[in-house]
Amino acid sequence: MGWQDTFAISGSGLAAQRLRMDVIAGNIANADTTRRPDGTPGPYRRRMVVMEPQTGPGSFYGTLVSVGAGSSVPEGVRVSAVVEDPSPFQLRYDPSNPDAVQNPASPLYGYVQLPNVDVATEMVDLISASRAYEANITVLDAGKMMAVKALDIGRG
Repeated sequence: MGWQDTFAISGSGLAAQRLRMDVIAGNIANADTTRRPDGTPGPYRRRMVVMEPQTGPGSFYGTLVSVGAGSSVPEGVRVSAVVEDPSPFQLRYDPSNPDAVQNPASPLYGYVQLPNVDVATEMVDLISASRAYEANITVLDAGKMMAVKALDIGRG
């Protein structure tokens, strides 16, 4: 692994954590949304980012490991999907709400389905993503300083 790989790995982490923070911000913004984008009643469903290692035979070391051990070296992270949380929606009794179930025969009569977004959980996830983003910036800065020092040594 060369020192340039450090920039690519940190860059992939920065991009993934930025997307994660964007998805969390969308979840928080829709924490009280009880209608779908087309206007029909139905709560917003929380979204989550799924990440996986980004591997490849790009480096010499990765090639050696893949030949010897049958696997490749992680070369960063990538977002494999943004999925919806399958957990159940929250229910609140509010018969005056226009999005409440209006069918008297339904056991949910008068209840409004609210999104499955817990703002406290989202804030914890946001702090975690923010710290991971900061850590990747620190790695980028350290790699940059090492490259500058190497150039200084080369100048003699």
